[in-house]
Amino acid sequence: MEHYEVIVLGLGSMGGAAAHALAGRGVRVLGLETFQPGHDQGAAHGGSRIIRQSYFEHPAYVPLLRRAYEGWHALQEESGRDIVTLCGGIYLGDERNQVFAGSRAAAQEHGLPHEVLTADEIRQRFPTMDPEDDALGLYEENAGYVRPEETTIANAELAAAKGAVLRFSEPVTWWGAVGGGVEVVTTQGRYGADRLVITPGPWAPEVLADLGLPLSIQRMVFHWFTPDFSAVPYESWSQERHPVYVEETHGNEQIYGFPMTDGPEGGFKLGFFRRGTPTTARTIDRQVYQEENAAMQVRARQLFPHLSGPVVQAKTCLYSVTPDEHFVIGPHPAHPQVSVACGFSGHGFKFVPVVGEILADLATTGRTGLPIELFDPRRAALQGV
Repeated sequence: MEHYEVIVLGLGSMGGAAAHALAGRGVRVLGLETFQPGHDQGAAHGGSRIIRQSYFEHPAYVPLLRRAYEGWHALQEESGRDIVTLCGGIYLGDERNQVFAGSRAAAQEHGLPHEVLTADEIRQRFPTMDPEDDALGLYEENAGYVRPEETTIANAELAAAKGAVLRFSEPVTWWGAVGGGVEVVTTQGRYGADRLVITPGPWAPEVLADLGLPLSIQRMVFHWFTPDFSAVPYESWSQERHPVYVEETHGNEQIYGFPMTDGPEGGFKLGFFRRGTPTTARTIDRQVYQEENAAMQVRARQLFPHLSGPVVQAKTCLYSVTPDEHFVIGPHPAHPQVSVACGFSGHGFKFVPVVGEILADLATTGRTGLPIELFDPRRAALQGV
């Protein structure tokens, strides 16, 4: 049986980053993955993911985001891949809504550069948008998007270049804590290690069944629509002039999206943030239905009245949502030699580099100096109390 210092189970976004970080520290690491790098079966696909720092979900995320930004720029430079684009971001809503108010609170608490724009100022600066008259927007220049497929491929390439052994198309069938170490069985072999990192994505309910985590695996849809360029020219929709955005005003259901990142034929991408339907990673319906596209376009035109053309494409992805929508990162409560990272609740991708660093810390020293108390696998929100 081959033996390693650390095995990483799952080489998607977080697992790939962990394998890369471990290999960079000279650790003898094995990575195991069911699919190929950059696959579209989980949550790390679709061409773009938002990165931002004025974090309305909770100000405690901001220090991790600052560290993640360092990692994003380092990954792009080291890999030579086109990964990071900072086109700015705007978070719109009525004054009491979490999207605007939470973004402003995080920016103020952490001294992040930002502007507060009125509805008229938003319309003037971004002519694609027509918000409610009483809406406000927090604009953050240091926001944009990253390329998820390029990210996972880059981490895999760099991990391998630094000595990691990566085995793709090799599903894991069993793992267990054995003595003070671990064993992992796949369709092709059995491996041993001192430590194990588990990053299962939407397969967490199966892979981490012993934890009984109250995760909701949700089928989500994102859409690309064609704008009316005769009303607002393409340049105003492009990443040279258009920010990423999140918007919810007077309870009209939160949406998020991107500028046109792939030219005038590529479509304008957006989606509902919390309109998911329960599913599993194995049984998800990958077809997107006409009524889903229609509902998205009706909602989108509340903010983008000229997003009137046909749908270019639509795709599904998977969210793994915790009851409090915070992540699950930390040592396995029953097996200290095992570290877990899952339940990223639809907003985890922007943290990929720092999560990889945290998991490498846990796997090598059993602790990390980065703030992860909010993500404790033993917290009350995960215990049904």
